[in-house]
Amino acid sequence: MFVDFRDQPPPPPWQPQRPRPRLTAGQEKALAAIIGFNVVLLLIAPIGGATLIGALALLFR
Repeated sequence: MFVDFRDQPPPPPWQPQRPRPRLTAGQEKALAAIIGFNVVLLLIAPIGGATLIGALALLFR
């Protein structure tokens, strides 16, 4: 069977993509606060976890 595709319209002309919108000042502050909080937890959580494991080890000793 032969399908004639010549009646299809041509594709739309190429247009460059728009640049992504920048973050607003409030969004930048929120992102900085989240990153800062995660860095603090990255440093404190292992110490807290080691303390809990040590406490459990002494409890079951």
